[in-house]
Amino acid sequence: MKVLILKVVLFIPYSTSLKDKRNILRAIKDRIWSKFRASVSEIDEQHSIQRAVLGLVYVSNDSTLLEGILNKIINMIETGYPGLLHDYEYNIEIY
Repeated sequence: MKVLILKVVLFIPYSTSLKDKRNILRAIKDRIWSKFRASVSEIDEQHSIQRAVLGLVYVSNDSTLLEGILNKIINMIETGYPGLLHDYEYNIEIY
C-alpha cells in the first residue's frame, strides 16, 4: 500500500473574515473530493483570516497514479483558484 500525503499552504488575500475563508476552503475541499476522492482537511492556521493549511491523503498501490493525482490536484488549485497556492510539500509513504 502506498499513501500520498500532501500539505498545501494557501494565502487568501481577499478574505476579510473567517466566514470568507471557510467558504473558499469549502469550495476547494469539495472540488478536490468530488474530482479525485482524496481526503482533505484544514490542519493548521484555523484562526488566521488569510492563511490556511490543508492536508490531503490518497491511497493506492501505484506510485505513478499517486504522482499523477498530486500533479492534478496542484494544477487544479493553481488554475481554479489563481494566486492562492503559496507552497506545498508531499511525501509518498510505502506500508
